[in-house]
Amino acid sequence: MDYDLPDAIQVKVDGPVRIVTLTRPDHLNAVNDELHHGLATLFPQLSADAEARVAVITGEGRAFSAGGDFDLLDRMAKDRGLRRDTLAEGREIVLTMVRCRLPLVAAVNGPAVGLGCSLVALADVVYMAESAYLADPHVTVGLVAADGGPVTWPLHTSLLLAKEYAFTGDRIPASRAAEIGLANHVYPDGEVLPAALATAHKVAALPPQAVEATKRVLNLHLEQAVLTTIDFALAAENESFDTPELLANVERFLTR
Repeated sequence: MDYDLPDAIQVKVDGPVRIVTLTRPDHLNAVNDELHHGLATLFPQLSADAEARVAVITGEGRAFSAGGDFDLLDRMAKDRGLRRDTLAEGREIVLTMVRCRLPLVAAVNGPAVGLGCSLVALADVVYMAESAYLADPHVTVGLVAADGGPVTWPLHTSLLLAKEYAFTGDRIPASRAAEIGLANHVYPDGEVLPAALATAHKVAALPPQAVEATKRVLNLHLEQAVLTTIDFALAAENESFDTPELLANVERFLTR
């Protein structure tokens, strides 16, 4: 199958496994317009790939993803049309990940921040490099945390811990993430992708209908949580872009 994706996302065929790599390494795979749009179309294409059984998601270079590109945030604050379209794409990313036919294995090779953290939160199995960490700094920037982390963390860990990390945006080191249920395994930095691929191929060798239906059974819990929260969350995030705190934080970041 030929994937129609921007240059910022690469899909490599490894037998029945698809290796998805975020490829903006010079920007720590921060999510700009191109990457955001690509993520919104990626997961339906993975589901439509008849030969695919499992997908592994990772980042090129030192980071998994450093989160939202501040230039994009600045333009979203100034352009309501762009904001509307980007938030709608965000909704698609969340729902199409939850509904993706394939099991999704995250190979978190470095920091996973903001939307990067959300991709990890929405994955089915998570491998983290020892030096990697998770962080959702939406609130500290002045945005409502509307997608993966706060939406799904209460299913992975305790509600109290989900609140603490959503409110503070504090980094969650790999070892701590595994301890509290936000990651399955921690490996030395150079071993995280091979470990994730080994599990992906193990799952890919199992009866596909059984795997895919079992994932759907489990993700019905997740989808219910997403549908309960996401429309309010995105509406509230939309309002965040008009607050003086968000505008000041974006300006401070862009001018430093």
